[in-house]
Amino acid sequence: MALIAGRERTPGFKLLLAILIGLALAIPLFSVWALVYDRQSQSEEATGSITAGWGGPQSITGPVLVIPYRASATETVIQNGQSVTRSTEVVRELSLAAEVAEVSTDIRPERRKRSIYEAVVYDSTVRGRARFAFPADLDRTGVDPATMDLSRAELRFGLSDPRGLGGNPQVSVGGRPLRLQPGGGSSGGRGFFAWIDAGGLRNAPLAVDYSYAFRGNSSIALAPEAGETRWTVRSSWPHPSFGGEFLPDRRTISDSGFSASYRVGNLALGRSLVSTAERGRTSGAERVAPPARGPAAETIDVTGPGAPLQTAAISLIQPVDPYSQVDRATKYGFLFIGFTFLALLMFDVVAGVRVSPVEYLLMGAALVLFFVLLLAFAEILGFTPAYLLASAAVVGLNTAYSAAILGSWRRAWVIGGLLAGLYAVLYVLLSLEAFSLLIGSLLLFAALAGVMYATRRLDWSAVRRTEAD
Repeated sequence: MALIAGRERTPGFKLLLAILIGLALAIPLFSVWALVYDRQSQSEEATGSITAGWGGPQSITGPVLVIPYRASATETVIQNGQSVTRSTEVVRELSLAAEVAEVSTDIRPERRKRSIYEAVVYDSTVRGRARFAFPADLDRTGVDPATMDLSRAELRFGLSDPRGLGGNPQVSVGGRPLRLQPGGGSSGGRGFFAWIDAGGLRNAPLAVDYSYAFRGNSSIALAPEAGETRWTVRSSWPHPSFGGEFLPDRRTISDSGFSASYRVGNLALGRSLVSTAERGRTSGAERVAPPARGPAAETIDVTGPGAPLQTAAISLIQPVDPYSQVDRATKYGFLFIGFTFLALLMFDVVAGVRVSPVEYLLMGAALVLFFVLLLAFAEILGFTPAYLLASAAVVGLNTAYSAAILGSWRRAWVIGGLLAGLYAVLYVLLSLEAFSLLIGSLLLFAALAGVMYATRRLDWSAVRRTEAD
């Protein structure tokens, strides 16, 4: 045996080298994350094209009774260099919300696909009854009943995306059908309205019955405005998400669908049943904005012109979003790289099996490729089958490669078992989001304890010498 043939790197230097290679792999990991974001954006665009023309996420308001009245307004003008104040008569609007509104909504969902993309659309039918009456303290509004033009009153219904409105809405007062007009009122807006002679309101409450159908997608929201609003919703969709400012008092969810009932009073809304505004200013029934995607709807207006309305919102969510799942999985990429590199390092510094930096890099690249495969398969097969297929491919590849570089199938099975265990743990982390931090922390603690035990007698700064023939 000859004496010294050469010097190997110290264990400490090998550790530093493995860390640097792992950090270099952050670049492709970030690229994978950017790819997930890009594919998700494409999915949202495709979903928008699927639902185009059908009707967007819908918010409904009303009915609200709007009565024009005359009022005096003063203005100051400059005439002949002098300030002159004069009084003019203007027309304003008094908005009267119902004392009680009972609303029933049936939602009939449907999945629509284009290529690999899918969207949830629905047909909905709304039936309701509302009772209007002047409050006893009407004089507190400063509106003289004698100035009201009850014969020109408007009954307004708001709908955020009128494109989805069905062909034959029906509104009747005291059993007499009304002729409906487009728009949220005579001054414009989104929805429909009817002219009504509300002269009988001086003596008795006004009962309004209505029904209409509309189409939408993703979510539906109701902005309660009455003194007491009772909203009942039924659907065959088994995955609802309840959001907005009001949650249901009772709800039932099963594989065959869901039902929910709401009860909201105007004290919870923080607004009076009566409000006034300049003619032409958007009222609550007209300022209907579409709900945002997701559980919570975008707020629309209530307490006066410009203030946001509170809503009860229901989203028809997909139970598993592959893009959010892949995005979360990608964030654990360093966990896979770190544990795999740690196993290779232990074989190198403890068992004496030399592992080159190129071999670290190739195995790390295979681990990064897992997330690309996961994304590609998930768009077609769904997340769980894609996860099984991608993880099996990467475990098999790295196990076979480890057998070559470690010179032993028994050592390679250690690497393969480690990766299989990591993929199993990651799936559990993705499924149990509430406990992911706890499980991840315990896993890292166990790994650190194992490394500390295995290297407790290792001299990290020692140089091992190799002998040659």
